[in-house]
Amino acid sequence: MPGFTGKILRVDLSRGEVSAERPPESFYRRYFGGRALAAYYLLREVGPETGPLDPGNLLILAPGVLAGARVAGGSRTGVACLSPLTGGFGSAEGGGFWGAELKRAGWDAVVVTGRADRPTWVHISDDRVELKDASGLRGRTTAEVEEAIKAELGDGRVRVAQCGPAAERGVLYANVVFDLIHFAGRCGCGLVMASKNLRAVAVRGTGAPEVADPGRLRELARWMATTGLEENRAFHENGTPGVVAPLDAQGGLPTRNFREGSFEGADRIGAEALNGTLLIGTDTCHACPIACKRVVEAGSPWPVDPTYGGPEYETIAALGSLCGVSDLHAICKGNELCAAHAMDTISTGVSVAFAMECFEEGLLTPEDTDGLELRFGSAEAMVAAIERIARREGRLGELLADGVARAAEELGGRARELAMHVKGQEVPMHEPRLKAGLGLGYEVSPTGADHCHNIHDTIYAKSVKSVMPLGILEPLPADDLGPAKVRLFHYKVSWQHFLDSAVMCYFTPWDILQVVDMVRAVTGWNAGLWELVKVGERAAVLARLFNLARGFDASQDRLPERFFQAFEGGPLEGVAVDRAALKEARRLYYAMAGWDEEGVPTPAKLHELDLGWAARD
Repeated sequence: MPGFTGKILRVDLSRGEVSAERPPESFYRRYFGGRALAAYYLLREVGPETGPLDPGNLLILAPGVLAGARVAGGSRTGVACLSPLTGGFGSAEGGGFWGAELKRAGWDAVVVTGRADRPTWVHISDDRVELKDASGLRGRTTAEVEEAIKAELGDGRVRVAQCGPAAERGVLYANVVFDLIHFAGRCGCGLVMASKNLRAVAVRGTGAPEVADPGRLRELARWMATTGLEENRAFHENGTPGVVAPLDAQGGLPTRNFREGSFEGADRIGAEALNGTLLIGTDTCHACPIACKRVVEAGSPWPVDPTYGGPEYETIAALGSLCGVSDLHAICKGNELCAAHAMDTISTGVSVAFAMECFEEGLLTPEDTDGLELRFGSAEAMVAAIERIARREGRLGELLADGVARAAEELGGRARELAMHVKGQEVPMHEPRLKAGLGLGYEVSPTGADHCHNIHDTIYAKSVKSVMPLGILEPLPADDLGPAKVRLFHYKVSWQHFLDSAVMCYFTPWDILQVVDMVRAVTGWNAGLWELVKVGERAAVLARLFNLARGFDASQDRLPERFFQAFEGGPLEGVAVDRAALKEARRLYYAMAGWDEEGVPTPAKLHELDLGWAARD
């Protein structure tokens, strides 16, 4: 079956058994992979009585339809579970080479259930799947584990997905890392992996995924290697750190726990500063010529190991401006610590910034921090706090390792106002007082605050060329929240959920119709844009149903109160999220999406999405 192997690997760690599931072609055409496939399995198999760390929770690793094909951006891997951070639908994506290697081994996804009775890692070599003893890997850094697995197999080209020591110690936002530098960062999927006594899944394949029209794919690959690469030259040179300066100039660079939107030290932490100091090279993902990943190295006072790559924009802002830290060396050290222990840098940075504000307001005392002067601007305190979180060390490490929602409940009072999260997941490094539709996206995201399956309004204030195939024909102001913006949001976010089901990179310069062309070339299906958008909408609705079954409702679709407070300085001085406009936009979105006023998808909508089984359930 071009585009798919037709086999999904089931691993039952409690029984020590593996098996192959062979869905029909219609299954793949409905769900593709990644988020949609994972949401299907989670809704069907994880009941409301199951807890995130129970053996009955699933851990799903699922690339998409393009994985293994020689086209840039198509070999990312989706990771999903019942999230220990939010208690709801958990989904994240990571790049690298693991997804392509899984397809080369002959598998479309891995679905893990149960809990092993001893530390375990899984070795996939084409059709041969082994459960191996991981007792000697416990507590070791991610680099040490990957090196040990490659040495045991005698194979330096095996691809490794793993959780880290932070997950083994119970950090709620521990993540899953591929090839040491590509992270499925959000929702705490790494903790679920560790709860199953599963440290790693290593894969090596000798096959080649079948594609229906290799000639057309070669034409698309040539376009990317020439025109696409030239169009994205700046992204190759700067990577995501290139957005630090423009966001700061617009007033949308989160600073000091979102109190401000511009940072006086922005020029010391952005792409130009990184390129001129600690950057020693770049890295890439399967079949991608753009090579946007940063690789950094540094010596004293904080040695930084280039094995762990370098920081993305989210990391630079979360550990930098959000904490008031302008020391790029310290930010790179913080990134290395998060990579070595496998922790989400967004949740880590937001947790540290929350603690800094609590400390400065007297809600945390030196006794709570074991004497650490946890103040905005202290690079030393930021690095020390990350080390304590990774080890759940002391009162501070234990408090912040559970994320800001739980930390605020434990501290009580005003601390709740300083906890920047939606549905328990920390807010990413993008400001809804600059991008109004983004705030709606934070509210209704099934995973809690997320910037990926979302819109970034400033793009569409200038040009809507990229979304014209969706029927969006005129630019809209970034601060607009009217019906036209909600329509843009609904269509574009459905497309984003499709990209997370095909598990594609957002940063390759493919346009929407080129993606449709790639899907057709790989599968041979007569697929159209309408069908693919419906896959994304189906993924979003399945995730919504999963959350509803676990007690989520419209009351959780809410931004933190801070965003309704106006900035007191900077380019956006006096600007706040309009509470009434956001409420109306949320109501209108529910209606456009086919949900009732309580945010519940109607039976008619479920049938329209070919989800009759969910309507019956």
